[in-house]
Amino acid sequence: MDFGISPQFEKTLNDIQQFVEQELYPLEPEVGTRGFRATLPKLKAAREKVKKMGFWCPQIPKEHGGMGLSLMEHGMVSAVLGRSMLGHYSFNCQAPDAGNMEILLEHGTPEQKKTFLEPMLKGEIRSCFAMTEPEHAGSNPTWMDTTAKKDGDDYVINGHKWFTSSADGATFSVVMAVTNPDAPPHQRASQILVPIGTPGFKIIKNLSVMGHVGEDHHSHAEVRFENCRVPQKNLLGKEGAGFQIAQERLGAGRIHHCMRWLGICERSFELMCKRAAERELAPGKPLGTRQIVQAWIAESRAEINASRLSVLEAAWKIQNQGQLAAREEISCIKFYVAGVLLRVLDRAIQVHGAMGLTNETPLAAFWAAERGARIYDGPDEVHKMVVARQRLKKYGVQVATAGA
Repeated sequence: MDFGISPQFEKTLNDIQQFVEQELYPLEPEVGTRGFRATLPKLKAAREKVKKMGFWCPQIPKEHGGMGLSLMEHGMVSAVLGRSMLGHYSFNCQAPDAGNMEILLEHGTPEQKKTFLEPMLKGEIRSCFAMTEPEHAGSNPTWMDTTAKKDGDDYVINGHKWFTSSADGATFSVVMAVTNPDAPPHQRASQILVPIGTPGFKIIKNLSVMGHVGEDHHSHAEVRFENCRVPQKNLLGKEGAGFQIAQERLGAGRIHHCMRWLGICERSFELMCKRAAERELAPGKPLGTRQIVQAWIAESRAEINASRLSVLEAAWKIQNQGQLAAREEISCIKFYVAGVLLRVLDRAIQVHGAMGLTNETPLAAFWAAERGARIYDGPDEVHKMVVARQRLKKYGVQVATAGA
């Protein structure tokens, strides 16, 4: 496995980091005090600068206006962008849009690409993804009540979703709904493109997460579909292939998430070290002279390094052998890096003391936004079961799947 990078790509990473530090760090306090929507004009200006620099849509092929990076390269860029909560949005590779772009590129019809994909690639519109339901465990994506029944040339959708991320201000949603109720569990659901203004598509509210309701891209909505009618031509891919398409976006998506978390870790680590060097317990005795703080710094550095290599290994395997071959590695990094992220954040907050709980640093905002890392895209417990099941098979032990 070769994790080396060319001098040209190293320069790209340095240029992107310089942009993040100079252009995006200063906007973070404004988002914290005025809100995301009020900061959109400045964010739009930052996005235009990104386009001019040639760093727009790093995960998208060049022929569609992106940088055309490989999975590993985009992972490295994601780690740099993750240093700011505004990084991925400013480069138009934010979730859930990035995943929706990828599945539209792969499965969209020419009409769907023209209507939904092209304006999203240009940054003119945003999207959301509606899968999770409050009535059912999100860890079992084959179990849902939302239905899409055929009526003439249309689908009529009825159901209840929540944690439909970024629905506030989005133009359309990719909706997971049961179209084939009598099929095997993994072939029951389909993905359907639903414009937000469609009658029967109702955003109930933005959910309060860790005390923050959020707005626009930085939000998670509760949504209801009440006799929501869309043409059958809005079916994405084949009917009954919803779960398969969702899995396609998740493998690469977990690489992006983990590298983004490592960006957060690196910035938090730097802030922790700086605070340990500057904050004195008494004249001439900075925090960094205390063994417990030194241990936190050492443990954080080792865990970040181990995480980075593990994620790059998983990305290399996906890139060279396919997602199925990397299933174990994907699950390992998902729960391990999420744990490292929260441990590093917790240590950095602790070193900052009460200041770490305020908006004087990005640490509190990182914590509030990323405690969900151990839950979304599969909770830790499910990923640990996947790894253990794969390992125990080799010793003749059959472990029941989740939900069995």
